[in-house]
Amino acid sequence: MEIFGRIGGNEGRNFCMAKQVQRAIGWVAAFLLAVGMLFLPVSKAYAGPVSGGSPGSGEMRGVWVSYLDWNGWAKDEAGYKKAMDQTLDLCVQKGLNAVFLQVRPDGDAMYPSQYFPWSKFASGKQGKNPGYDPLAYAVQAAHQRGLQLHAWINPYRITGYLNRYSDLCASNPAIAWAKDGDSSNDRWVLCQNGEYYYNPAIPQVRQLIIDGVKEIVTNYEVDGIHFDDYFYPNLDDSKAETWFDYPEYQAGGTSLSVAAWRRNNVNELVRGVYSAVKSIRPQALFGISPEGYLQNLRKDTRQFTDVDAWMTQSGYVDYLMPQIYWGFEAKQNGQAAGYAFANCLNEWVTLKKEGQCEAVCRSGAL
Repeated sequence: MEIFGRIGGNEGRNFCMAKQVQRAIGWVAAFLLAVGMLFLPVSKAYAGPVSGGSPGSGEMRGVWVSYLDWNGWAKDEAGYKKAMDQTLDLCVQKGLNAVFLQVRPDGDAMYPSQYFPWSKFASGKQGKNPGYDPLAYAVQAAHQRGLQLHAWINPYRITGYLNRYSDLCASNPAIAWAKDGDSSNDRWVLCQNGEYYYNPAIPQVRQLIIDGVKEIVTNYEVDGIHFDDYFYPNLDDSKAETWFDYPEYQAGGTSLSVAAWRRNNVNELVRGVYSAVKSIRPQALFGISPEGYLQNLRKDTRQFTDVDAWMTQSGYVDYLMPQIYWGFEAKQNGQAAGYAFANCLNEWVTLKKEGQCEAVCRSGAL
């Protein structure tokens, strides 16, 4: 169970987030006491909640509701609404004012979509219509309680924990492309270490993800779109079986290094999503939660999240929320670890001083 703290702002605004709030809420008071004194400067003041929350406080207190929560809920409409109501009521009871609801965990959807199939976590089986719109109800119920509702998406992931390739339905793009007899799209989905991902190098894939974001912000009064840290998987270009999108790099004729090329692939998606959100709902936020340890984040073998560009250039994100999960006394080989909380935070503060977007930090108590 994880409690997340997000601290930032010219006014020393505290951001706290929780995952699976039913089990985690008891940690909130102690956690806030631990992190509430730390402030990360930002370049612009947060304007307050778009819908709900407490605009005068300059403070966001949010909870993550993940697909793991969905998985445990009833799949019928009455049962789902009861579970959602209980979750949102608990948020209000505990003084929270925002919900980050996972609506697309694995290339699927917790809402009717023309691009992605119904999620098994919404209906019990991928592609099966539950007979109601879970996201529409969540937005309505959250706003009725004065809570923000942010739609949380994993852009590239198609399979993962509790969602195997055998669970994918015929209408899933990964299955449809594999069986359509068109060789031009055979590499739009790739398998890496037993898991399936949309290929970040393919422009049509990026457009599919962007169109999915447009669908959400057009059809629902969400207060934001949120990505976490799942972008590229771990890669090894020295082995053909773990090349992933290396053939596209070789065929492209670019002068960039493969790592820079991959970061640019992610950047293209991030810019496209930001533009889509702002063109449809300008007041909505778009933010990303990258890994918290910058040394790992900047490696040339994984994720390829270009936080240096996102932080220093406009048109990418409204905020970054690095996942700083390690304690103040974290050690490595008996010595103070470079990824200890204070060390990580100081590195992000330094990066923020060079930047334009908001930076807040997310910490976890297990």
